[in-house]
Amino acid sequence: MASASSNIIFDDIFAVEDIDRAGKKFDRVSRLWSKSKNYEMELELDYNIELFPLSRGDHVAVALASSLSREPVGVAAEGEEADNKNTWRPGISANPGLEEDYDYVMFGKIYKYDESTGERSTVYASFGGLLMALTGNNRHLQNLTLGESVYILLRK
Repeated sequence: MASASSNIIFDDIFAVEDIDRAGKKFDRVSRLWSKSKNYEMELELDYNIELFPLSRGDHVAVALASSLSREPVGVAAEGEEADNKNTWRPGISANPGLEEDYDYVMFGKIYKYDESTGERSTVYASFGGLLMALTGNNRHLQNLTLGESVYILLRK
């Protein structure tokens, strides 16, 4: 899991077990089903196949972050405003953010938290209509808050 001094609120490595298990609904979007290597988590995620092609058996590093800044929220580098630390566009910031370490990044919001299965919960997020369901032990999901804006970052 992420350290307290980081903007990363969850991270793990997932093995892609299946893609489009329920059939393909959109030309450029697929849904992956995966299981994590470290925390026994399950991830269902819609993603753009043209921007981030995946195959069954691939391993993907997945992180959820509250900000793209490498500094904790509210901490600015010397002479730099905190608001400028959250940029993702090349050439805008002299200090590259977390997006530089990943291949695919989406911005969205946590819209549902389902705690109906004892010690396991499911957190749902929408990234511009591309959906995520992350299921696992409550202690690994405790930093994810309903209504919170998050970035999801993926890397092969």
